[in-house]
Amino acid sequence: MASSSDLNDPRRHVRLEAERVSAVAGTEFPGHYPGEDHSWDLKAFAENLQVKIDSISGTTCEFDLIGVDSSIANAIRRVMISEVPAIAIEEVYVYNNTSIVQDEVLSQRLGLIPLKVDPRKMTMIGPGDVPNDQNTMVFKLFVKCERNREAVKGETDPSKLYHNENVYSRDIIWAAAGRQTVMFEDEAPAPTVGDILIAKLRPGQAIELDLHAVKGIGKDHAKFSPVATASYRLLPHIIITSPIPPEDVVEFQGLFAPGVIGIGPDPITKKKTALVKNPRKDTVSREVLRHDKFKDKVELTRIRDHFIFSVESLGAYQPEELLPEAIKVLMEKIDSVESCLKALAAQIPSSASSIAA
Repeated sequence: MASSSDLNDPRRHVRLEAERVSAVAGTEFPGHYPGEDHSWDLKAFAENLQVKIDSISGTTCEFDLIGVDSSIANAIRRVMISEVPAIAIEEVYVYNNTSIVQDEVLSQRLGLIPLKVDPRKMTMIGPGDVPNDQNTMVFKLFVKCERNREAVKGETDPSKLYHNENVYSRDIIWAAAGRQTVMFEDEAPAPTVGDILIAKLRPGQAIELDLHAVKGIGKDHAKFSPVATASYRLLPHIIITSPIPPEDVVEFQGLFAPGVIGIGPDPITKKKTALVKNPRKDTVSREVLRHDKFKDKVELTRIRDHFIFSVESLGAYQPEELLPEAIKVLMEKIDSVESCLKALAAQIPSSASSIAA
């Protein structure tokens, strides 16, 4: 198997041509190359597997996953979106709603507000289960709009004319129950973003609700997805096969995204030429292949087992925690399949003997 550090190995390249993409399918499987054994091996897999964090912030993380098949990378992406659990508002109890937003529309908007609650501290509520402090979180929302008696005559700005003219997500207040005060003593549960507009009110209108949030997964409803985005792309790899003449260097550089191609001395001739500076910034537009004087001097490829992941957390997890959580879910699914196969294998002898009898 090719080393995960050898970017120039053509076996790892997905080739980008002017009108098509070639070499899409992987070739490293048993029997494809005579005299080479590419049967899956745990030791070889561990040697080639790499995870590198490229950038990280309070909500986003970009990391490289190297040395895995695309099926594994895509499984991790799909699990992040639809099977890593999160907490979201599931039940809305309306005591008073005199706003122009109908109850069911208001409930839908509230359910889509991301909550900053660690789902690992809560349990799933099942059909018929009674809500308790382990499986349900209660929030309250009470906002009443009143006229500002001190507003200047002739004022037209609603924010100066009225008090509580807008209902925001920051108005949703957590009502701790049972042991939840201890469970969440480090940080009180609240909406991830405080300035999400829920509704507009005018004097005399009010909203009073009880909100019950539960733990769920994204494949049941998108509101339970812990990520805003989870995507990946293959690492671009640009190969300049022939030196670019000094008079064409600036034009060549302009055919790529800014920062991809640099200008510097050729290692051999010392003349000004184009150099690959940062291929990660390449958008793979293939514009350079549409120019006759350049199309034979450059090869555009992508590394088939080098995935650049971009993940944005909605607040339930720190962005760097999402990959381990997704892998944990995958391992649970593998354990479930393994136990089912063992149970099936245990039934085969008895079934065969009963048929023979």
